[in-house]
Amino acid sequence: MFQGSLVALVTPMFEDGRVDEEGLRALVDWHVAEGTDGIVAVGTTGESATLDEEEHCRVIRQVVEFAAGRIPVIAGTGANATTEAIQLTRCAREAGADACLLVTPYYNKPTQEGLYLHHKAVAEAVEIPQILYNVPGRTACDMLPETVARLARIPNIVGVKEATGELDRVSEIRERCGEGFDIYSGDDATSRELVLLGGQGTISVTANVAPRAVHEMIAAALAGDGARAEEIDRGLQALHRDLFIEANPIPVKWALAEMGRIPRGIRLPLTWLSESKQEILRGSLADAGLI
Repeated sequence: MFQGSLVALVTPMFEDGRVDEEGLRALVDWHVAEGTDGIVAVGTTGESATLDEEEHCRVIRQVVEFAAGRIPVIAGTGANATTEAIQLTRCAREAGADACLLVTPYYNKPTQEGLYLHHKAVAEAVEIPQILYNVPGRTACDMLPETVARLARIPNIVGVKEATGELDRVSEIRERCGEGFDIYSGDDATSRELVLLGGQGTISVTANVAPRAVHEMIAAALAGDGARAEEIDRGLQALHRDLFIEANPIPVKWALAEMGRIPRGIRLPLTWLSESKQEILRGSLADAGLI
């Protein structure tokens, strides 16, 4: 349904933790101007874990409003309680989001059957296209390809964001799910390779700071121009690495503030980037021509 560079958008905040709504509008306008192919609003990079339900739904509505049909909006609506995920997904549908992205339930460590029943319940409760999100490094829960294949049989489960960085999973998921099921990278360092292997795009942290470059790299990969994609990606490798120098989204919010795009705001228990790491990331931004 979607392809290209889909940014896992940060939620801009003031230093007191309030959401910066005008800053959010400016980010959406910037991504449209820079060629970003879609926006994921209030995903895990958008600090979904620290926004309450009312705030979460409000930010989704605002991103849909600010995008104004110029760019698809995918709402992050995952939760570790199935009832909460259903409610957030309903909010997203009512707000006019084009699809939802649902991270596997974190901390609970459900079985594969629990994962299947969780996502099946959300899909059956809310008629909106839904993309699964597997990121075991953050959730302590790994959705295996055979579970993805079971869920792919549900009509409104349309794809998966695979963030393990294990490229052999792409072929296995494709073989199990067929060509009509979309696969997106959730690992910036391997997104180019995933797309060249037949994926539809990336849901990217790096695209927050380098939207045009990530768009052009993924576009080249989708066109089968591996050499051009590699050339662009070479200039992004330091960012792919250093934007995870501390827990996401700490580094990317610091980088955007350094670029003058957002205020210096993040919510506890996350803290501002450590001073000892700032010069490293500043160097990567400078090498990429972003500051």
